[in-house]
Amino acid sequence: MNLAYLMNTFPLTSTTFIRREIDAIERAGQPVKRYALRHWGGELIEPADIEDQKRTHYILSGNAVGLVTAFFKELAVNPDGIARAIGPWWSLLRAARGGIVRHFAYFLEAIYFKQQCKRDAIDHVHVHFLTNSTAVAMLARIMGGAPYSAMAHGPDELTDAPLLDFPAKIEHAEFITAITHYCKSQLIRFSKIAYAEKIKIIHCALDMRDFEPNHTFSEDNQVFVCVGRLCPQKGQVQLPAAVAELRGEFPNMKVLLVGDGESRADLEAEIAAHDVGDIIEIKGWMANADVREFVRECRTFLLPSYAEGLPVVIMEAYALGRPVISTYIAGIPELVDGKSGWIIPAGNHDALVDAMRAALAATPAKLEMLGREGRARVEDRHDVDKEAAALLELISAAKL
Repeated sequence: MNLAYLMNTFPLTSTTFIRREIDAIERAGQPVKRYALRHWGGELIEPADIEDQKRTHYILSGNAVGLVTAFFKELAVNPDGIARAIGPWWSLLRAARGGIVRHFAYFLEAIYFKQQCKRDAIDHVHVHFLTNSTAVAMLARIMGGAPYSAMAHGPDELTDAPLLDFPAKIEHAEFITAITHYCKSQLIRFSKIAYAEKIKIIHCALDMRDFEPNHTFSEDNQVFVCVGRLCPQKGQVQLPAAVAELRGEFPNMKVLLVGDGESRADLEAEIAAHDVGDIIEIKGWMANADVREFVRECRTFLLPSYAEGLPVVIMEAYALGRPVISTYIAGIPELVDGKSGWIIPAGNHDALVDAMRAALAATPAKLEMLGREGRARVEDRHDVDKEAAALLELISAAKL
């Protein structure tokens, strides 16, 4: 079988989980052809991402002539296919409430992608996120291209679900995968119950060989680590006020924030307003190996998110043997509870302070127990080789 992956922008710093999945599929003996609509303009740090960028075929970036040429070729040889796609294309445009230029670009991208898949003899396409990349795969399929499946994550695609025409994307797919049961419930909510059996659970996952757990804790280690894009959804701006309330009790406390993003200025303003610049340090983006080392040496991993799917960084913290503080949103309660850390209402200052205090006051034995439970859960539910095998089984079954 010739298998392709289609992404919107790939690779970038936040798509490590997709690269892991592709790597696991290829370890299982199934080669993967990588396609993406756009080339990321930022600087890649991870060597594996840099290599993947060289291996990815870009459909939109630097390809205006190719898109136009493909359109006229398709018009000449497959007018019926183009006619079939007009109705679903109009449905996408109507659901999005506008954006005709953007949607016309999707149509051209779909035609080019269909033709490129034919040249590459692709048998099946798998897509991450039910956004524009799935729209491209769907239109290509309707015009006679390769069958596709897609994985839904959240939170952004679920927030924008009414604009993304989930019913059409699910209808034309061979199957849809969701990363959590919560995510599956939302796909049903925004489509229809008749599609429930078509939606399968495939978890985001880790290559466990990259995560050597550390189950050792010391009383004087008061370091929290938070990893993620600095953005409103992650809730990092809530941390300075919590740290300010706790500093008198725990003078050696530190909070290391790994990542960068649009909320950096707001976060720095909060740090200054609460005078906790000596406690909270923004490290910026780092290579994966360096991030793992920060996490495996911390006391507790911290992610006070307001909107999520199920963060891969929580799985990584558990795989490294660290307990987690996070929030009751989306799929997080499917992994985090009081047996593996602390889970609190999102946006609740007092609950955040209490959880951080509990983590700082916990004995090494308590922290070790929580960390071991987290590690066991990730080994059971989020091992990338297991999840890749399950995905390949779904793809193979769809071809029967």
